Amino acid sequence: MNQVSVLGAGSWGTALAAVLASNGHDCTLWSRREEQASEITEQHTNEQYLPGAVLPESLKADHDLAKAANGASVIVMAVPTKGIREVCRTLNGVLDRPVLFAHVSKGIEPDTHMRISEVMEEELDPAVCKGIVVLSGPSHAEEVIRNQPTTVTAAAKDMEHARQIQDLFMNQDFRVYTNDDVVGVEIGGALKNVIALAAGVTDGLGFGDNAKAALITRGLAEITRLGVAMGANPLTFSGLSGLGDLIVTCTSVHSRNWRAGNMLGQGKSLEEVLDSMGMVVEGVRTTQAAHQLSVECGVPMPITEALYAVLFEGEKPRDMVDLLMGRMKKHETEDLAGWS
Repeated sequence: MNQVSVLGAGSWGTALAAVLASNGHDCTLWSRREEQASEITEQHTNEQYLPGAVLPESLKADHDLAKAANGASVIVMAVPTKGIREVCRTLNGVLDRPVLFAHVSKGIEPDTHMRISEVMEEELDPAVCKGIVVLSGPSHAEEVIRNQPTTVTAAAKDMEHARQIQDLFMNQDFRVYTNDDVVGVEIGGALKNVIALAAGVTDGLGFGDNAKAALITRGLAEITRLGVAMGANPLTFSGLSGLGDLIVTCTSVHSRNWRAGNMLGQGKSLEEVLDSMGMVVEGVRTTQAAHQLSVECGVPMPITEALYAVLFEGEKPRDMVDLLMGRMKKHETEDLAGWS
């Protein structure tokens, strides 16, 4: 049995904490809100984020970060990307020994263009951080909490750390592979949210399966182009954290990014969409970061650019679709030739 702390009591953090508790680990879930922590510990529910789900009785929650984190040998970061720096800085003053970190957040920090593991490396004191593992893949919390078959990838620079996280989470219903391509796994997990937003837009506009299939396929191409330019292995994008996560996020009603895009396609403003969601839509911030990165790296990302124009420049979704369809003729695989 391991002592594990999961930081962030949203749907994904709660579902992962339930997996760990069901695996027999001593797991504490940290929530910013005292009433939510009490509900999880005493009623074994988290109705705001996972309505109807029954959590393991052994799962505890605490609203005090120091109490939740102290004593853990592994800390799972499940907070939104914009909160990563603040939590890491707080942990520096809380932890008294090095622990292994795993993060499950999917995003890129705007302006700095840092991946989540890079943000954590910058903020965490080496005295408290043994290593960082990325856990990513096609995994809706709503299905994980019901013990439906799910497969993800644990990626780390040190493969022993990846194997530790694999052993921690793996069971009959939750299968974990390992990978040493941290860049590829993080880029795939982050940028699929951008394409999922765009997929939601096409559905909101009333387009069919043809349009969505094309969007997913060409979206994967531009994700891979940027990932390879940043040092990723192109094969990673054919795996769980690339194609797998892209498919599930672009096609499922569980996907908050797809739902947000769907409302945009129906004519709602970005402000209206975010107000009605009640949860973080990571793809919005990531679209901004991906737009900046595409310019910086000189990588063409037409779908991302079109979505950026809708989100931040006031362009109409239908006009951006017409712009994409009217681009100059190309050979389908010409932009794949440089991958190795």
